[in-house]
Amino acid sequence: MSTQRKIILAGNWKMHKTVKESIELAQCVEEKLSKLPITVLLFPPFTAIYAVSKSLKWHIGIGGQNMYYEKEGAFTGEISPVMLKEAGAEYVIIGHSERRNIFNEKDQLLNKKVHSAIENALNVVLCVGEKLEERKSNRTKEVIEREIKEDLQGIKKQDLEKIIIAYEPIWAIGTGITAKPEEVAEVHRFIRTLLDDMFGKGAGSNMTILYGGSIKPNNIKSLADMNEIDGGLVGGASLQCESFYTIGKILSEVKA
Repeated sequence: MSTQRKIILAGNWKMHKTVKESIELAQCVEEKLSKLPITVLLFPPFTAIYAVSKSLKWHIGIGGQNMYYEKEGAFTGEISPVMLKEAGAEYVIIGHSERRNIFNEKDQLLNKKVHSAIENALNVVLCVGEKLEERKSNRTKEVIEREIKEDLQGIKKQDLEKIIIAYEPIWAIGTGITAKPEEVAEVHRFIRTLLDDMFGKGAGSNMTILYGGSIKPNNIKSLADMNEIDGGLVGGASLQCESFYTIGKILSEVKA
């Protein structure tokens, strides 16, 4: 494995946790995971980002679950990269399947968000992934290629170090179904080849690529055993401190 690739465990809390609950969970995560040799990221709801970032002593990366690409303006209900930064965020998730499919966000919009995040000194976790019918019709690589090419259009090679890719097969998110580790590794290899084609040799091998989709303590080892998988973007299991810690412990043991 390339030494330039970070091992990352990220918790996406989605629309869960009040401010008080967020602080309690973040402090527990900090206490339990601080000694593990991995990078830990937390994505609380917008309302809790500032409070969580102020409550932590050890360096856990804090991020927003989404953002709009403008710095300010008449965009009711949206949040800007400037606001995220001031609240204590260093990262932002862009293109999560729930944003793509529930809120109908298209690749052209996501490309503007990626550019805006980088211009405003936020690190990007870019999510890509196929639906069940697309996988059944052998269109996984076609979908992934379209999303990555369109979402990263106009990005400079030197900016890739500010981007993490999360492969999240949509049919495995929140369903309890986990993609087979070999299937995930194959897609990760394809993404790396694609990045090499787009940005030059080495771009793919240096990119941290996470898996997301029903990660739990009982399946993280088989995923982490795959050299191509550099960690996980965890949903439901990140809402409980103990399960998130167990995932992190196993991940760090396998990748040590």
